[in-house]
Amino acid sequence: MPIAVQHVDGPGASLPRVRGPHAHDFLLLVHVVRGTCTYRVDGRAWELGEGDAFVIAPGAVVDHARESAEPPGELWSVIFPAEAVAPASWQDHPLLAPFVGRHRGGGQRIRVPPEDRATWRARFADLDDELTRRRDGHAEAARAHLTLLLVALGRLVDDVPAESGDPLLAAVFAVVEERFAQQLSLREVAAAVGLTPGHLTTVVGRRTGRTVQQWITERRMREARRLLASTDLPVADVGARVGYPDPGYFARRFRAAHGVAAATWRAGPGIP
Repeated sequence: MPIAVQHVDGPGASLPRVRGPHAHDFLLLVHVVRGTCTYRVDGRAWELGEGDAFVIAPGAVVDHARESAEPPGELWSVIFPAEAVAPASWQDHPLLAPFVGRHRGGGQRIRVPPEDRATWRARFADLDDELTRRRDGHAEAARAHLTLLLVALGRLVDDVPAESGDPLLAAVFAVVEERFAQQLSLREVAAAVGLTPGHLTTVVGRRTGRTVQQWITERRMREARRLLASTDLPVADVGARVGYPDPGYFARRFRAAHGVAAATWRAGPGIP
């Protein structure tokens, strides 16, 4: 998939509405110049306003979006694959670090300082110009403009207090990410990071406000939503793929997390 830019500007401007839950397999960066917009990502509603940047990571499920720019409103967005900036895995690429939302629910909002907003708008406009006019060298120029946007984004994220800025939590999330689709318990995560279950429970609870099991469940539910939205797999098969080989248990866990059955969630657009 190539780089693509969308720009909406003017009274009542709006981005295309989405129909029902769908999984993103690309990276998305949005910047609100004026007006407001709302995205619902992995069941969480994000209300964005003037000066906000918003990123959505690959694998996130957008089950409803309302992008409305109150007059006079202006929004920019760019979608792109990870390989648009470098031949590296997106999860490990330093320029794509803001998109790694494993425990942020698939989306992240970043405030662009007022003094930087004109530059941000100009970078989107320059990127759009290269992709629209398609002059000689436009592909290289577009990647350069995208890289400048991602560098600016990364600098802003570096100024935000980290949610998990320590090696222990990074190790815990790495274990969950690698093994959530298997049978995985608190004891197994603790063994993988070299701590007792009790100590790990205390540390993770103090630093994140959740238990290890809640993080495992959250990651499994995110993948379940992605599979329900983007595949025709039977519900039982979805459960098996995310670590719940017992269909009945998966059904109970999904309903507890979402308030509806998995089949109902799949069929009902806009259900969080």
